[in-house]
Amino acid sequence: MKYAILTFGCRVNQADSFEFEESLRARGGVAAPPEEADLVVVNTCSVTGAADQGARHLIRRVARDNAHARIVVTGCYATRQPGDLASLPQVVRLVPNDDKPQLVDWLRGDGDAACGTHIEPGAMGRTAIPLRVQTGCEERCAYCVIPATRGVSRSVPLDEACGRARRLAEAGYKEIWLVGVHLGSYGRDLTSPSSLLELLRALDEVPGDVTFRISSLEPMDCSRDTVDLVASSGRFLPHFHLPLQHGADRMLARMRRPYSIAGYADLVGRIRAVLPHAAIGTDVLVGFPGEQDEDADLGARHLDALPLTYLHVFPYSDRPGTEASAMLPKVDPRDVRRRAARLRAAGRRFAAAFAQAHIGGQRPGLTLDDGTLVLTDNFLKVRIPPGLPRNTRVSVCIDSAEPSLTGHVV
Repeated sequence: MKYAILTFGCRVNQADSFEFEESLRARGGVAAPPEEADLVVVNTCSVTGAADQGARHLIRRVARDNAHARIVVTGCYATRQPGDLASLPQVVRLVPNDDKPQLVDWLRGDGDAACGTHIEPGAMGRTAIPLRVQTGCEERCAYCVIPATRGVSRSVPLDEACGRARRLAEAGYKEIWLVGVHLGSYGRDLTSPSSLLELLRALDEVPGDVTFRISSLEPMDCSRDTVDLVASSGRFLPHFHLPLQHGADRMLARMRRPYSIAGYADLVGRIRAVLPHAAIGTDVLVGFPGEQDEDADLGARHLDALPLTYLHVFPYSDRPGTEASAMLPKVDPRDVRRRAARLRAAGRRFAAAFAQAHIGGQRPGLTLDDGTLVLTDNFLKVRIPPGLPRNTRVSVCIDSAEPSLTGHVV
């Protein structure tokens, strides 16, 4: 059987898709382009209206280009609005998020002894692999539909998470991304309660040539002890993604975000003090209902004062059933585009300044793709001359930042 897996959205979805990949390979499946596959699994996102639209468009395109494909749709959109997808051509099964383990079993088939094997670095185009240790969320941010699509917080038991990390290291992976829907809530739901910090300390003891990158972490969950562990261990890469969502306290309160801009500034300042070369990125939401020009201006000024290295900017999208969908007034789309453009320009400045600061310096990294791209420990992507395979640890000297980062291995 030839298969294709198409994934939208977050790294949790990417981790789920890796499990699908393992199951299909254990069943004897062979990866193929969607237009040639017998089975196409579409793992959807529903964080914005654009994500919903993108999934529908992709499913129609697959059906148009491959009249024989059986299409299975899963993920957040399939959970939230299955009726939107059931009538699309060649969709044979809809699998909500809670039933993804059953999808894995179905893809695996009965009696497949090889189901415990792991896919090697480079599968699905990824050299580093996401390891999902948690799913679900019990926060109630006003704009977010994810608690309704992912359910309550559920953590992978500590021993099981460490065991999977150990097996991935044995399979050859040298970088593992720890992912979760609300990663900072890890362990609170377990029979023997644990914590993210306890998990990190246990992973620090996993044998092998493997390092860990902590995925998106809510600001209120990034403790001083966590920062200190990253700074001291050598196993955790100096990269923090801390979603802010807005730089004005009034808007944070409307969004139901449980922190202030001052608290956030203190956190990133503390990280920068102990890890001067760390990547610190954030998400910012533009055009939330009730946002005025003065909120946008204040937020932009506060962002400019933070020692950030990159921004992800998202225009607000109404999600039916969320508190924000009923909030007024809505922001004029022209204002949303103007404010988003301003913040994206700021993000480009942050990224350029961070890259420029590394010219002439050296950073450890891992080769990706065909071996000509290095991802440094602090999340810089540096193009190097050919000659090395992917998944090779290197020390790269950064020569230039224009028009993109280039360097050489030392």
